[in-house]
Amino acid sequence: MIDYLIVGSGLAGISFSEMALGHNKSILVLDNNSQNSSKIAGGLYNPVILKRFSEVWKAQEQLVLMKEFYGVLEEKLQMKVDFKMPILRKFFSIEEQNNWFSASDKDTLAPFLSPDLISKKYAGIDSPYSYGEVLHTGYVDTALLLSKYQDYLIKNNWFREEAFDYTLLQVEQDSVRYKDVEAKHIIFAEGFGLHANPYFNHLPLDGTKGELFIIKAPELVLDVIVNTSVFILPLGNDLFKVGATYNWKDKTDLPTVEGKVELIERINEILNCKFEIVEHFAGVRPTVKDRRPLVGTHPDYSSVHILNGLGTRGVMLGPAMAKALFDHVENKLPLDSAIDIKRFRPKNQK
Repeated sequence: MIDYLIVGSGLAGISFSEMALGHNKSILVLDNNSQNSSKIAGGLYNPVILKRFSEVWKAQEQLVLMKEFYGVLEEKLQMKVDFKMPILRKFFSIEEQNNWFSASDKDTLAPFLSPDLISKKYAGIDSPYSYGEVLHTGYVDTALLLSKYQDYLIKNNWFREEAFDYTLLQVEQDSVRYKDVEAKHIIFAEGFGLHANPYFNHLPLDGTKGELFIIKAPELVLDVIVNTSVFILPLGNDLFKVGATYNWKDKTDLPTVEGKVELIERINEILNCKFEIVEHFAGVRPTVKDRRPLVGTHPDYSSVHILNGLGTRGVMLGPAMAKALFDHVENKLPLDSAIDIKRFRPKNQK
């Protein structure tokens, strides 16, 4: 018998895998690579919601856990995945500057928003109103991380590439059995694939489609991430990742003409140089309407658990949510009511 059978190897799945392995637990991960939102994600981490100038929920705690988590992974995999880089918010008016200064005076935001304007000029961008700098930011190369982590799991015989067949799962009193595997616990971390899961598909996971570009812009010179209506992330060799759109109706991972037009329009609002679209890709983020993850244990089965709904901030949320679930399962610690799936139980259930 193993300790954990983990379904899904996106950011949620590998976060829990690492948490379990770090505590000397045995695991097996199943994934058919059908959910690609973690792979195509921008991978940015940012403790501030720039649209509303508000702090990300429990940002400080998440940043601390995230730094340790990716540091351990980099050492284990012998590769760089966490790239610390300033995020600059381009201002389009004096009013936006004033809103920034007001936000940076707030106690909750002061540690994350620099009060000093950045007036540096970057070739390829007009910035008559300068920029504001967000602190403690950067990006994780999610595609590289997930690929190399899967290789690591395969090397240790902890991974099987296969679609999970829910009809074959047998839930017993203190364990689960799936095909030839017996485990003390099963963790479902399938992202938007949750909708096919009969144990948890009652939960209100509302996938949000995002489309992104890789563009080539030789005249654009950036060593920072610029964030306005889209982000522009320098990748080197005149290549930049740009995104993302938000579509709440389309649940496919296929790029669309509408998404392409929207991204081009937004890029043209920021850049004053030519660019070429090198790649156009899309994915469905696992989002929840109350903007909180889905973490917890099935109300009827003590060995069946979920880690999902990381949404657009999976890079920051993953390690913290994996720790919360692990502590809940192993040490019986209560989950924060903001993330516990109990918040969605029917009122007639205890």
